[in-house]
Amino acid sequence: MNDISISFSKPKDNPDISVISVKGYVDTTTSSELEESLKRLLRKGRFDIVIDLGDVNYISSAGWGIFISEIKEIRENGGDLKLASMIGDVYEVFELLEFQTILESFDSVEDAVMSFGKFENHIPGGGSSGFNS
Repeated sequence: MNDISISFSKPKDNPDISVISVKGYVDTTTSSELEESLKRLLRKGRFDIVIDLGDVNYISSAGWGIFISEIKEIRENGGDLKLASMIGDVYEVFELLEFQTILESFDSVEDAVMSFGKFENHIPGGGSSGFNS
């Protein structure tokens, strides 16, 4: 049986961004949990979202569909959804489906967070990432 684990965090230096960290397999049996987690953020008015896929081994069409189905509402509210840390096999499917024309992807969560460009107390060129798990 394939399981999924989902957790939330906010970067210390950019608390307007929500990070959803996903672990496991995103398939037809687990995708509803991811969808509900994403919708929960949207109901709270949180529209700047990074999905950390570093510990995801597989995403089915149902999983990819969640990101695509929510992107319109997110962007209509001035936000964006960005994917981060995809492993090779997952990234290959992302490219095969040509989702890079719809969603941005980044090598790390930190890069995805920085791409939003809304930092508080940011010290240029130094210090730790300021990332809060």
